[in-house]
Amino acid sequence: MTLGSKRKTPPGVQLLRRIRGRNWSPKTFRYVILLITFIAYACYHASRKPSSIVKSVLHPEPSTKPPPQAHIINEHPWPLGNVFVKEEANANNESKGWEPFNGKGGTSRLGEIDVAFLACYSLGMYVAGHLGDTLDLRLFLTWGMIGSGFFVGLFGMGYFWNVHAFWFFLVMQMAAGLFQATGWPSVVAVVGNWFGKRKSGLIMGIWNAHTSVGNICGSLIAAGVLQYGWGWSFIAPGFVMSLGGVLVYLFLAAYPEDVGFPDINSNSGKFIKRNRDIEEEEESVDADVEGEESEGSRFRYENKRSVGLLQACMIPGVIPFALCLFFSKLVAYTFLYWLPFYLSQTTIGGEYMSVKTAGNLSTLFDVGGIVGGILAGYISDKFKARATTAATFMYAAIPAMLVYHSYGGISQTVNIVLMMVAGLFVNGPYALITTAVSADLGTHKSLQGDSRALATVTAIIDGTGSAGAALGPLLTGFLSTLGWEAVFYMLVVGALCAGLLLTRLVIAEIREKLGYVDEADASEPLLNDRR
Repeated sequence: MTLGSKRKTPPGVQLLRRIRGRNWSPKTFRYVILLITFIAYACYHASRKPSSIVKSVLHPEPSTKPPPQAHIINEHPWPLGNVFVKEEANANNESKGWEPFNGKGGTSRLGEIDVAFLACYSLGMYVAGHLGDTLDLRLFLTWGMIGSGFFVGLFGMGYFWNVHAFWFFLVMQMAAGLFQATGWPSVVAVVGNWFGKRKSGLIMGIWNAHTSVGNICGSLIAAGVLQYGWGWSFIAPGFVMSLGGVLVYLFLAAYPEDVGFPDINSNSGKFIKRNRDIEEEEESVDADVEGEESEGSRFRYENKRSVGLLQACMIPGVIPFALCLFFSKLVAYTFLYWLPFYLSQTTIGGEYMSVKTAGNLSTLFDVGGIVGGILAGYISDKFKARATTAATFMYAAIPAMLVYHSYGGISQTVNIVLMMVAGLFVNGPYALITTAVSADLGTHKSLQGDSRALATVTAIIDGTGSAGAALGPLLTGFLSTLGWEAVFYMLVVGALCAGLLLTRLVIAEIREKLGYVDEADASEPLLNDRR
């Protein structure tokens, strides 16, 4: 039995259809798809933040910090309470840390569990991308979210079970990483199934704010429940993640055919009129309100074959952007996993801040990231230059990070401003490559309008990037013992390499702007093979 015949209309959509007595329009479905995939991937990122928030609890450094002032307590997390809090309620109870992370080499072990998570995430991405092009994306994403939430919660249960075995935390992170790999290829493929190539860099930049929104929510949730024990900082986001999986199961129509609409041409973004070779706009599609797939649409689905990894790698532009994302995510994920720890271990305005304050303050890096993702998408649309935009942002991130490290300790205000600027330039190209660029390459003209390669191409690019994301936090765990200056030098080298890897594509875009490219090739300057 084929997978195409097993797919059904999501139960939540069926219920709403019965209540309303008719189907939603294609335009409404597209808005719903953007909203649900936004929420879904925000949940993925929210469940990744706890380990960065609790690092200073698991491995405190009392020799470098003054005695805690436990009499000052914040009852509510930011933004309801104060951003800057002197100390948490349970500071005295957990000031000694948590074995096996509180002894000598504790930062290295924290780095090792980060790399265990991200290495499994990176390896799982390649498999998940291929499966995403083969299986029902709704069920694939649902089980990925529920499984990820389960193992994130189990990591937190180590606090209540009084677990001190390093292998336990390592295994939980590895399992969570494998399930997390289901997320990104799936949500990008779902959006591609509904929009084809119609989506712009600006729209994708706004949609990609789910990454930063998830980081912010994850930080606030984890920091907000930290006073009740660090285990809750994992259990709460894990529970939210599982709820997101239920939402996906009930309401995500991963394919237009699942709700009675014909297939999409990935280049034009228009529905393909059934049994004809012409296209028509979505407003004129006659939807089947019963939600059953037509024989023609089911036939097309069953006869589509997923693109292999090697074939996807041969699409022009995939390898350069994948390698660029390797270094871009190395930089971005170092901030993601280590920024709260860095903030709690350095003086700002002559004072150390509490773990909760560090978690709250680190969210402002992602606020800058939201602006950076939207700005990068807008600029790349405006000038039709994806590679040039991404490379420029990476080069600009170099002075931004150096200035933040050198002058971020002057005052709280200066730290916030410089942190947001660094977040803008660091997350801008990361957001652009993982959304608009991946979608462009996944619907390349060599695929002849078939969007079934989207998940595979996305997995190759983001899987390669995730290998860099694993390397950055691991190196930070070791380099931080030499001083934070060494960590920032590593980040500078990573940003420089990310920009240089796009040099060939940048030159091609500039040549096109100057009129050195044939008119026939001008339509897709990033994606043409210029060998």
